[in-house]
Amino acid sequence: MAEKTVKAPNYTPEQTETAKADYLAGVPVEQIAEKLGKTARSIIAKLSKEGVYKAKEYKNKNGEKPVKKDAHADAIGAVLRLSEGEIESLTKANKTALEKIFAALANSKPIEE
Repeated sequence: MAEKTVKAPNYTPEQTETAKADYLAGVPVEQIAEKLGKTARSIIAKLSKEGVYKAKEYKNKNGEKPVKKDAHADAIGAVLRLSEGEIESLTKANKTALEKIFAALANSKPIEE
């Protein structure tokens, strides 16, 4: 019977604790990676696995959190009382067009039944 080889851990418990402590103290991931002889991606993966890493929140050029295309399509669908299939087809439209349509709808009168 063949013997099982034991894989050496990528991070020792000490390295894990150092990475966590440094990250929580505000040390940039790149510096932690250099200190531990790892890549920044490896450090991010380890910190994520440990539940410590928080990804940077993307902001658009105006400093706002961007709204996804699906959210615009859903909002337009709600205003116009569209079916799920109709809303789904809206998601194929250009994001700028969806934003303009929603803005126009927001400034219009409600649809009478």
